[in-house]
Amino acid sequence: MSALEIMDPKMDSGMEGNGFHSIEEAIEKGAAPVPLSSDSTVDVQRCIDVMDHLLSCEATWHKGHSLAQTVFSCIYLLRMERTSSHPLLHSYCKIMRSTCNAVIAAVSDARTHEEEDIFVMAHGLPLQGDRDEKCLSLLNSVEETISRQLRACKAQASRKKPSDDVGSLQTIPDLEEGFCRALLCRLRFRKHFYHALMCMRKHQGRGIELAKKHVASCLSELAFMSKSVEFLRSNGLGSCHGEIEYRTTASGKQPFGFDASLNSRLSAPTPPRAIQIVSWKQAILYFEKLMNDLDAALSLPLDPLLENILQFLVQFQKSEPHLVARAHLQLLLIQDGKLYGKDSFHAVISRAIALPEITRDLAFQENEFVVQLGQLVMNLIKILCTNNAWQRRKLGKILEDWGVISIQQLELAFRREYDEMLKVSAEENLYMKLSKHLLVWAEETTYWIASRFLLLGFQLELYSPKEYCMVYWYLYVIFVNLLEKMQLRITYSVDNSRRKGKKKQDLAKDAGFHPPTGVSSTCLLLQCYVYISEGLTMMLAALHNERHSFQISSPFNSEHERFIQHFELLQRANVPQHISYHLFKESTANVQISNVLKHNYFKEVQRIITSLRGSFARDPERLLELHRLEQVVDHNRVALGVIERVGANDVSLEISFEFPYHPYFAVAVVKRS
Repeated sequence: MSALEIMDPKMDSGMEGNGFHSIEEAIEKGAAPVPLSSDSTVDVQRCIDVMDHLLSCEATWHKGHSLAQTVFSCIYLLRMERTSSHPLLHSYCKIMRSTCNAVIAAVSDARTHEEEDIFVMAHGLPLQGDRDEKCLSLLNSVEETISRQLRACKAQASRKKPSDDVGSLQTIPDLEEGFCRALLCRLRFRKHFYHALMCMRKHQGRGIELAKKHVASCLSELAFMSKSVEFLRSNGLGSCHGEIEYRTTASGKQPFGFDASLNSRLSAPTPPRAIQIVSWKQAILYFEKLMNDLDAALSLPLDPLLENILQFLVQFQKSEPHLVARAHLQLLLIQDGKLYGKDSFHAVISRAIALPEITRDLAFQENEFVVQLGQLVMNLIKILCTNNAWQRRKLGKILEDWGVISIQQLELAFRREYDEMLKVSAEENLYMKLSKHLLVWAEETTYWIASRFLLLGFQLELYSPKEYCMVYWYLYVIFVNLLEKMQLRITYSVDNSRRKGKKKQDLAKDAGFHPPTGVSSTCLLLQCYVYISEGLTMMLAALHNERHSFQISSPFNSEHERFIQHFELLQRANVPQHISYHLFKESTANVQISNVLKHNYFKEVQRIITSLRGSFARDPERLLELHRLEQVVDHNRVALGVIERVGANDVSLEISFEFPYHPYFAVAVVKRS
């Protein structure tokens, strides 16, 4: 869990004192009749209520409550053999159980469930049954029967005479079409959801295109389910009292066949407490969000370039996708220890450093540093698929691993250079050059991880305004080092390509070659981050020095202690080296507003953004990022002008920092008190 809350129902589910003591007692007292009513119309209505409540239970389970007290509070699922005489209910329960199995398998295989709010423990529940693999054929048969009944209903309405070839779903002709439509959208959603989960697990991403179609169909069926609310609440079968918006069925009626207390003995001993099943309306919204998350995951291009994969993962996480979508994305990326199940990580690394010809070299593949780097890259991808809080903790911890391997690689590079002085062979000279390339790339990746670690702190709201100065200062140092390593890696890549004597058009075909324009644009965007971080650091430092604002004055911890708390993992990994709190204080001790205006950091960003628009013309995400950065620098330039004109020492000025335009870079808001 990202956090634990005292008396949180997810940790303290317990049981209610009332309810049945056993499944047999519940069945004996008529809690789960089959059929649900002797009246066929009522039977259909109640069956829809069971489907809707199961959907709410499934959403509640996904949000962190136990399977025993949510989905498997359904007596029909616990004794599924009893529903064999009711094809509609039986097929729905079968597909529900199979879907739960598919979700549990994906989340367990991704190995993130221990840190997330989802229970994969079955506690002996009947999660598998005979002929479960035939759940789709049974569902398709029921769907086809109801489809024929709907077509017959439409034909009867147009001919104004009864149809004898197809039986009716229930006995009230005016309700036939509405019930058929309500049932079909629920059955079809189940079918397409299960298909989507199965297709996403296909090897090497072969089911991506088909999974996209099923996800789109799921969204369409969810829309039809929402439209069925008006019919189900106005069909006149019984009455509903209380707040309908908080009910777990579309009709607003209490469903038959559920008792959460039946599985209480399967849960851990806890004080008496009943969990709250999310409403049907909330369940629909949840599954719409889940389908959109899955659709975003399925937009993953099967691109072997690591830089593009990392950029996609960062973009994907911005919508805070749910665990089910993130687990499936991880399983798409990492299969059998390979990228997409087909590209080994030594090949991924060789493309990243633009040396594709060595991927066929067995000595390169078996090199201990390449093997370690491959494992680190695989772990990095897995970490980027976790929730933001867990991701930040893990990124901070793996920084030390990346730092260690960089030191080892540096020692290897020095040894190779020493050997070169002794006139080593051409093959050993090649590995000396390779070690340099690996070192630069590993350091670049280390600084990228460090920047991600710091930026996630803004998303998680871990920094107070009084700490922004030190955070932006550290970000500035990280970005400067990242930019330096990126430019050095590009230089090595271009030099290596030139040594091969390839023509420009041949270079473009090389999977490991980055076009100079694209790389230059990436470096320029990173230069914008450098200027903005430095500008905000100096601006905050000047306000601290001249106005004595944004000062940390706490009886609990000093500014130095907060510096250690925020950057301890970076300091432990020496990322970057020789960075300390005292250096931070020296860098910001004498800054004045006049110094910030003189260097004009924000104006430099505007100049770069203008030159970048053409390069990112076909990349809407990058264009949006440029627009956000432009908003940040524009407003900060205006704020600086106001502060200079009025005077930094004017006590009537109220200055705060907010994030209306960019999630990481703040905007100064200046007001008169």
